[in-house]
Amino acid sequence: MASTVTTEPSKDSPASSRPGYGQLLRTPGAWTFLLPGFAARQPFAMLTLSIVLLVQHTTGSYGAAGAVAAATGVSMAVFAPCTGRLADRCGQRAVLIPGVLAHTLSGLTLTALALAQAPLWALFAAAVPMGASVPQIGPMVRARWGVKLQDSPLMTTAAAFESVTDELTFVVGPLLATALCTTVDPAAGLVAEAALTLIGGLLFAARKSTQPRVTAAGHARVAHASALRVPGVRVLIMTFLGIGAVFGGMQVSLAAFSESIGEPGLNGVLYGVFAAGNMLSGLVCGAIAWKAAPQRRLLVAYGALALTASGLWAAHSVPVLAGLGLLVGMCIAPALITGYTLVEGLVPAGARTEAFTWLTGAVALGQAAAVTAAGQFEDRFWDGAGFLVPMGGTALALVALLALRSRLVPPRATKVVARGAAHREPVAIGEMRR
Repeated sequence: MASTVTTEPSKDSPASSRPGYGQLLRTPGAWTFLLPGFAARQPFAMLTLSIVLLVQHTTGSYGAAGAVAAATGVSMAVFAPCTGRLADRCGQRAVLIPGVLAHTLSGLTLTALALAQAPLWALFAAAVPMGASVPQIGPMVRARWGVKLQDSPLMTTAAAFESVTDELTFVVGPLLATALCTTVDPAAGLVAEAALTLIGGLLFAARKSTQPRVTAAGHARVAHASALRVPGVRVLIMTFLGIGAVFGGMQVSLAAFSESIGEPGLNGVLYGVFAAGNMLSGLVCGAIAWKAAPQRRLLVAYGALALTASGLWAAHSVPVLAGLGLLVGMCIAPALITGYTLVEGLVPAGARTEAFTWLTGAVALGQAAAVTAAGQFEDRFWDGAGFLVPMGGTALALVALLALRSRLVPPRATKVVARGAAHREPVAIGEMRR
């Protein structure tokens, strides 16, 4: 049997005590990327709703507004993995700076075209580069946590913290977008989104010391490997498409519902309740020391999500819709957190930014498809028909998840012997016998 040296973690090591948010936030250097990262990811929560409210105002059609927003989402979904792959190969800063500049310019162009009542094809032409250049701040922050924590037990806590941060932006973002578009000017939301992207993105890019290092060896590995080749990543992509369907369907359907009762400003409040449920359950998930396998946790959380989303279409009052929205939101965070946690075991470190962007892109693509479908449903059928989209999207994704759940088990997961809390290279049984 080969000898193994086990290093005992120090008192200051993340592995030395039960994982918690306080311990996570005391990680040296964490705040240097967390604060600018929060500012830079805020616009993402404003983007779709700002486009919907502006284009619906100028065209009078939720279908047209949803289609333009969908073009942005599809473009982001297509180009996000390319952005992640380039970030793994060339460094985050090299990708971020031109990206935020392109996004700001295309956002202002889309705003000007919409206000000028340009034809729909012109809005699509501006929406595509705007979506393609959305800065992938969330995946980049998650990759920086991976550098700081590596194989620490705090990685699950970090995944929960990032989910909570995402959902905090989705509490603030829709409220801010709705307030700006309804009380200042229909274009104010999109202008603010472009400005925040520019300022926050450049500040985040300036934090060079915390970004993952790009080495010649790592560059070669990433050049020949893709996270999409991992079967588990493909399963997670299908799962996250369903989550995107919830986000997109809720955004359009809540806006249409608020308009139908003569209270358009209520849209931000209702969506904020939905996002608050997501944020609160994310906080709880990160504070629990889970014993169940992440694959099982994902199945349970996703089943609950599909069940709660199936009741949205039948809600016809503000209190009932708010209560159901809260429950749906509470089911999303556990699924997102567990999905991102599974990436740590499925994907090599040199391709994780790309893997995270595949998942983010899947959410965006699901959201884009849902925005389009929900907009058409609201225009063509009864008020509230758009809520059928979250139900259908999560049901289909749940079927795929149940059928392919075995692919979410990390390689060698059943053949590894743990060798101490801080041991970073598990020893396979076959290797011990040599």
